[in-house]
Parts: sequence; C-alpha cells; structure tokens
Amino acid sequence: MYLETFYTDRLELRATSQDDADFIYQLLNSPNWLDYIGDRKIYSKAHAEAYINTKIIPQFKRLGFGNYTIIRKSDRAKIGSCGLYDREGLSNIDIGYALLPEYAKKGYAFEAALKLKEMAFSTFQLEKLCAITSKDNISSQKLLSKLGLESKETITLPGDTIELMLYTINKTNS
Repeated sequence: MYLETFYTDRLELRATSQDDADFIYQLLNSPNWLDYIGDRKIYSKAHAEAYINTKIIPQFKRLGFGNYTIIRKSDRAKIGSCGLYDREGLSNIDIGYALLPEYAKKGYAFEAALKLKEMAFSTFQLEKLCAITSKDNISSQKLLSKLGLESKETITLPGDTIELMLYTINKTNS
C-alpha cells in the first residue's frame, strides 16, 4: 500500500486514518459539505471510524491512493480533505476536496488539489482525471477551471437524482 505523505508550501497531505475520526466527523457535518456534497450519515465519532474503515482504507489498499487529510504546516491544524476517488458512476478517478468553513477562501483547496493532480499523473500514472460539482457550487467550478479541468457535460450518479457538472482533464493537457 502506497501511503506517502505529500507536501506543498503551506500544507501536508497525509492519508486519512483512524487518527482522523474526530476531524472526519466534524468535516462531514460542516455546512458546505452537507450543502454541496451531501449527508454521509456520520452522526458520531463511531460512525466516522466506520466510514474510514469501510470507505477510505479499502481504496488505499486497492489502488494505493484515496482521501488525504489536509494539515496546515504552520500550526498542524487539520483543515480539510483532498483526494482521488474511485467513485461509482464515473469512468475515471475523481479529484475532490473540502475544507472546514474557517479555512475556505485562502487558497488551501487549490494548493492541495494541484498537488494531488500532479501526483495523479506523475506518481500514480493516471491518464485522465474527472471531478463533479453541483451547478450552484460556483467556488468549486472556479477552482476546477483554475486546475485546468474543463466542464464537458452533466451527469447523475447511480442512486441519486441531482444533476452534477462533470469536469475532466487528460494527462497530456495538464
């Protein structure tokens, strides 16, 4: 299993583990997560631990990459998550990110996602990435465009009814 930690000027991206259960509980219940990503039904630390065990760790074991906890170097605060996800209904690996509200609008999501995009193509040898976002999440749309992803179409994921914008980027265009 490939669990390298990645670094940027201001951030550390470390594979999410059971040590992050309290943080995952907080993040997945933050207003922006619930509004733009959806309720994952994580109502306690125990639910967060189960989520990490059933959703996050298996993908790392299977693919060598997954969800990374974003840690600010200056004070070691856990500020968000960024990851490369094998998501049902998508034909390519999905790059995604989320921050606690108090850390938004400071460039952290872009910094973390840019690093993971680079790692996706160089270290993990992916040929294409995609991303999904809701039509009303303008901040995410701007960030994806800044990362070089282009909106091609709208999709609806299996078992859902919400139409999402699908963005893509090829390794050759990055």
